[in-house]
Amino acid sequence: MRFRPCIDIHNGKVKQIVGGSLLDDKNQAEENFVAVQDAGFYARLYRDSGIKGGHIILLNPAGSEYYEADLEQARLALREYPGGLQIGGGIHEGNAADFLNMGASHVIVTSYVFRDGTIRYDRLEALRKAVGKEHLVIDLSCRRRGDDYYVVTDRWQKFTEETVNLSFMKHIAEYCDEFLIHAVDAEGKAKGIEQPLAELLGDWSGCSVTYAGGIGSFEDLQQLRSLGKNRLDVTIGSALDLFGGTMKYEEVLRYLEEDI
Repeated sequence: MRFRPCIDIHNGKVKQIVGGSLLDDKNQAEENFVAVQDAGFYARLYRDSGIKGGHIILLNPAGSEYYEADLEQARLALREYPGGLQIGGGIHEGNAADFLNMGASHVIVTSYVFRDGTIRYDRLEALRKAVGKEHLVIDLSCRRRGDDYYVVTDRWQKFTEETVNLSFMKHIAEYCDEFLIHAVDAEGKAKGIEQPLAELLGDWSGCSVTYAGGIGSFEDLQQLRSLGKNRLDVTIGSALDLFGGTMKYEEVLRYLEEDI
């Protein structure tokens, strides 16, 4: 289990938000934390800690009045840590290579390849051709409905018809290098992980998967490690002291370096 840090950018600032609260209308979100420091500060910290594979997420849509401010924050981060961070938010075939040229190691995509409720394999193929499988992360962030976890898009506001399961993951893994999966209903609450989702993902033995959502304590980390069979990487947001939480960054790094 590796630590995959985050830099979430909303309205031109580094923030931690409650996952299901994002609304495009008036660029609204329920905030847990708003950083005084810019995104470059966090990128330097992750770089100096030797942590690769963290993600920058642009939380405003491309048409938002804040999107350019989000982009400027992303540029600051990528200049500080070229090749060390992934980026997602508004990625499509036409701009994906630009973000790699800006310094991102990978681009993260959801909404562009899930349209009208289903996966668009033609768009996945176009992205694979544009940047290469080795630079592509598919975001399968999901919310529970009944017994299943459905992929959600458009800043987690829209349900698709696609469910997160091993068969679906195997089918689309040929297009990407990694999966990023936010348990949206747990995201930003630091009140425990989505246990059934973690258990499901623990049976995946393909490419790397990063789980995010609900980690609030070292007990939660241990539970994720156990249910995920030590196969999942992890992102911690609101619970981390860097973002106003109680879990100390350095202690998290030491914990995840332990051999279990």
